[in-house]
Amino acid sequence: MKAHVDIWLGRFVVLLMAVLVLDVVWQVLSRFILRDPSTVTEELARYLLIWLGLFGAAYAAGQGSHLSVDLLGSTESRRRASRVAEAAFGLLLIIGGVRLVYLQLVLGQSSAALGLPLGVVYLAVPASGLLFLFYAITRRAD
Repeated sequence: MKAHVDIWLGRFVVLLMAVLVLDVVWQVLSRFILRDPSTVTEELARYLLIWLGLFGAAYAAGQGSHLSVDLLGSTESRRRASRVAEAAFGLLLIIGGVRLVYLQLVLGQSSAALGLPLGVVYLAVPASGLLFLFYAITRRAD
């Protein structure tokens, strides 16, 4: 199952990056070449960057590619501490993210240019938390 999540998440991160690049290129072209700046590209780029950062971090955690500082002596204790830290971070993202999404949906706030409900925009927080938790639980003891 981890392999399927890796493939899906990797493709999703690539898709987010491709859309972000296209969005920023269009913003530059519309502003400097066409002299008629697009009204939604800046906000879309901001939200895409949030999603890319959160899901990219979850993907990096799943691949074991995050930076780390080796403070503990034995290899096994480092692995356990890393798993506990990733699981705790995932739980914090889930709990805080669900509260954030709920609050935004209850308040009915929407983004200025796109008109998207901000609760939908912030769904990336608990979703990435679930991925962090998934990867912490399914990590093999190499």
